[in-house]
Amino acid sequence: MKRILCLLTILFCTLCVFNASAQEERDSPRRGEGISAFLERNNRPGRAYYKDFLELNEKILKGKEELRLGVKYVLPPLSKPAGNGKKTINEPLFGKALADVKVTSGRLQGACFYVVSGHGGPDPGAIGKIGKIELHEDEYAYDIALRLARNLMQEGAEVRIIIQDAKDGIRDDKYLSNSKRETCMGASIPLNQVARLRQRCAKINELYKKDRKNYKYCRAIFLHVDSRSKSHQTDVFFYHSKNRPDSKRLAKAMKKTFESEYDRHQPNRGFTGTVSARNLYVLANTSPASVFVELGNIQNTFDQRRFVISSNRQALSKWMMEGFIADYKKAK
Repeated sequence: MKRILCLLTILFCTLCVFNASAQEERDSPRRGEGISAFLERNNRPGRAYYKDFLELNEKILKGKEELRLGVKYVLPPLSKPAGNGKKTINEPLFGKALADVKVTSGRLQGACFYVVSGHGGPDPGAIGKIGKIELHEDEYAYDIALRLARNLMQEGAEVRIIIQDAKDGIRDDKYLSNSKRETCMGASIPLNQVARLRQRCAKINELYKKDRKNYKYCRAIFLHVDSRSKSHQTDVFFYHSKNRPDSKRLAKAMKKTFESEYDRHQPNRGFTGTVSARNLYVLANTSPASVFVELGNIQNTFDQRRFVISSNRQALSKWMMEGFIADYKKAK
């Protein structure tokens, strides 16, 4: 009898080990891929997953934190929301003070977003001036992109921040300091415009290929700041792909949200932003439906207040988030 019990115990332990290994996910890095980009590609962004990864693969890493080509690394288990469905996400890109993001709602549960700020790296984009101070498009678009990404995460969405700066978090400064540190998820950004656009589209499409299996709603947003004559005041413009009804619907949902917010906050002003189809490279070459947003004229004194006042940058990001929620409801 004791022998039978012993054999059963061994069999039970063997099955447990087998089940544990069967559930363990592994993947190999691609050439030039660091740990952060590797984990992003496998739907495991943020510092918490990074730390778990180091612990799981301590013995097979090159040095302390380098990946080896051809090696299959153990992926940290995907985190699940606790009890009431709420959790906290850690995203270092937001800066130390705002890195911990508490998920407070499930309004965007099951949605995945690719948030892309324009230009970056060697290309500052449009440059406006207030006195002797330069306002660089890439810095203001990036700050708004981070705020939007954080808002979306709070609503339960998965968010891929395509253009990244390891040092600049969300900033409340009026004048944002200029740098060339931005990367495309760790990869250097080319100066050549076509190469730059091709790089970010390729990154989105690479992530989307896997994301579309796990998320029922995937959308990309490209954030830019326009440059026109100083006298030309503009509202926010929304551009969509010519051949994508879902892209057009998203752009319209965004505009409708902005109209509603302007009516509430500036009832006598009105909103003159428009929705239109544009044959833009990023709209034509990204697999998920996308929207291209021009946030205002960086040369115009009135529009500049939309960028240099941090509460206005936060409002822009919040309204775009609400536009996504409106479209997500329609897509269900």
